[in-house]
Amino acid sequence: MYSDIKIVTGSANPALAGAICDHLGCQLTPTLATTFSDGELRIEIGASVRGDDVFVVQPTCPPHVNRNLIQLCLIIDALKRASAGRITAVIPYYGYARQDRKVTPRTPISAKTVADFISVAGADRVVTVDLHAGQIQGYFNCPVDNLFAVPVMLEAFDEYRDHDIVIVSPDAGGVERARTFAKRLDAPLAIVDKRRDRPNQAKAMHVIGNVQDKTAIIIDDMIDTAGTLCASAEVLRQDGAAKIIAAATHAVLSGPAIDRINQTEALSQVVVTDTIPLADKLDRCNKLRVVSVAAILGKTIHNIHTGSSVSVLFD
Repeated sequence: MYSDIKIVTGSANPALAGAICDHLGCQLTPTLATTFSDGELRIEIGASVRGDDVFVVQPTCPPHVNRNLIQLCLIIDALKRASAGRITAVIPYYGYARQDRKVTPRTPISAKTVADFISVAGADRVVTVDLHAGQIQGYFNCPVDNLFAVPVMLEAFDEYRDHDIVIVSPDAGGVERARTFAKRLDAPLAIVDKRRDRPNQAKAMHVIGNVQDKTAIIIDDMIDTAGTLCASAEVLRQDGAAKIIAAATHAVLSGPAIDRINQTEALSQVVVTDTIPLADKLDRCNKLRVVSVAAILGKTIHNIHTGSSVSVLFD
């Protein structure tokens, strides 16, 4: 067994790390994460971690994906050189996850390269939330716990359990995810047929399933530019949905996303989690509702530390 739990974080999402500490009843281990004048990152762990079970909470999320990734690797290396007993990288949002295979010649499999960075830096275990592609777990040569935000998201929809609801997948690739929600809510499933012509641009075509006069809940793993989401909402409205709500684990919300959500009258609410910090987005969009994954991550960290099962958290 390892000695104490230590929670370390960089600058990616310190609010989430603090909320995890509140759940565990511990304090953040002080960590210096600054930048030299030439742009190089400087990392220094401010307390002894010798023999400790250390969890590094650092999503590789926008708007500084590359900085957050390098910062994560440098923190892990610093902990390894400080003789930490075990180092677990807690990556609520795993950047580059959509580049999980070669789709055209002469392109990298970036999700695998990122996994190599983290492994070589010295991570003994990885915890993440709702990977865009589950096979990314196989890119690591260490245990990976891919958590699901389903329990947190379901709580946000308790008020709609008495409604006539339908769970909607915005594309064929998300059917399994949407089906999980549909089973939990005892609701039917619908799919939006989508054609994607180029990256970050999608055209929704038509709905497979009955949404007439129902409360439609669109389920996805992330919202990037919100093109797919807003197009899906418009198609659902045209097919007679009475109310349209969206839910996604990762609120990337890049480029025109906020403007699109604000301008889409068909969409009444967007429920997301805090895997990515959203303070600047909440002021610009009153449709956003944020639920926290801190409790799930806190319970997972506790179970890993005590050698208990992680899967029981999702039974």
